[in-house]
Amino acid sequence: MYIDSHCHINFPELAARMPEILATMAANKVTHALCVSVDLPDFPQVLALAKEYPHIYASVGVHPDYEDTPEPSVDQLVELSHHPKIVAIGETGLDYFRLQGDLEWQRERFRVHIRASRITRKPLIIHTRAASADTIRIMQEEGAGTDKGGVAGVMHCFTESLEVAEAAIAMGFYISFSGIVTFKSAKELQAVARAVPLDRILIETDSPYLAPVPHRGKMNEPGFVCHVAEYLAALKDVPLATVAQQTTDNFFNLFKVIRDKVEVDSAA
Repeated sequence: MYIDSHCHINFPELAARMPEILATMAANKVTHALCVSVDLPDFPQVLALAKEYPHIYASVGVHPDYEDTPEPSVDQLVELSHHPKIVAIGETGLDYFRLQGDLEWQRERFRVHIRASRITRKPLIIHTRAASADTIRIMQEEGAGTDKGGVAGVMHCFTESLEVAEAAIAMGFYISFSGIVTFKSAKELQAVARAVPLDRILIETDSPYLAPVPHRGKMNEPGFVCHVAEYLAALKDVPLATVAQQTTDNFFNLFKVIRDKVEVDSAA
């Protein structure tokens, strides 16, 4: 059994195929998925999916790439997170790859999400790209992570160095690997994945993007997360069942999702 810890199935290209998406999940023994919010205007769609399907969960947050979008406040994030199917704050973080210029607004938005996480005690989903030093610095300054009395979280779609991974793990965070780890060109990332302890790893698709081998170049979907697990098992030279069970346990431990019959039914 597998869990997709980060996807965007509310995006139109996937939402239009929902019966097929869910069927592929079941066929590939993907028992749960976390649909991650990227802005507030589309948040109702994310929550609606989580309400409709027992094995779909959701987050609330505003992606660092979204410049021209309503800015969240701490109070707003806290209020929107009250629904029991909202299990995380984010995705949030910093991205200096796609945007340039004065990005102080991005750093302030990140701080807002961390503060909401501390209040709600719900974990953070962090996106960082070409901004790892500032990401770790702000996490430390704002008290993200269990070592500062905050809440743990996940560094999603991880592509940074082992040093960044170790800094996040020291703060109680998990490291999530996407289909990128299966790419032939991702040698440095594969070395990181080999070194990160299995009890700190999550798997994800980030669908509809970054489809893993053997689906690279196609539209991604949660059912493909099994291929990330298969690659990690081969990379770390451990049984696939071990990766499946540990990453599933890690998801439940981090997001405090209650295990129920849905897990069994979805994998049938």
